[in-house]
Amino acid sequence: MFQLAVAGPSGFDPLRLGARSLPLRVAFVLAGTLALALASRISVPMVPVPITMQTFAVTMIGALYGWRLGTVTVLAWLGEAMVGLPVLAGGAGGIAPFAGPTAGYLVAFPLMAAMVGWLAERGWTGARLVRSFAAHFAANIFCLVLGGAWLATLIGTEKALMLGVVPFILGAVLKSALAAALLKAVAGKQIETP
Repeated sequence: MFQLAVAGPSGFDPLRLGARSLPLRVAFVLAGTLALALASRISVPMVPVPITMQTFAVTMIGALYGWRLGTVTVLAWLGEAMVGLPVLAGGAGGIAPFAGPTAGYLVAFPLMAAMVGWLAERGWTGARLVRSFAAHFAANIFCLVLGGAWLATLIGTEKALMLGVVPFILGAVLKSALAAALLKAVAGKQIETP
């Protein structure tokens, strides 16, 4: 039987997803795909890969939903894109983004959610600001490595580094810091709530 299990050993479950019914968890998956689609619309056009808030949303979903539900959510969003819904950067959808310059980054997204979710379930989030930052930053770097490697097969290693990796490093730092700060605030609210 298919289960959308959540939460892990650390008890970090600010959305209380572990206690929610399956239909409500499915609703959270759909809400997560909407959040990812909206984050995709926040974009700075660049060639061949735009700067978006997608990686921020992916890692936040991993941390808030846990590795299993977070991964399912990101896969559902990518499924929406594959069937043609305009949920990716620039309103893209369909199969083309999964074969073009952004394919490596798209493949990395569910793995990023799983990585951050798994680490969050083990305490790498919330009040542990440095660990939380490290989890998000590691996932962002993983995305850049995988995305850059795919891009290199299309345009060469040097161009891939200069166009698909280097311009995104500062953004990875900033998005990771923002995620860690927000999750610290969420953890504080979780403690205060009965």
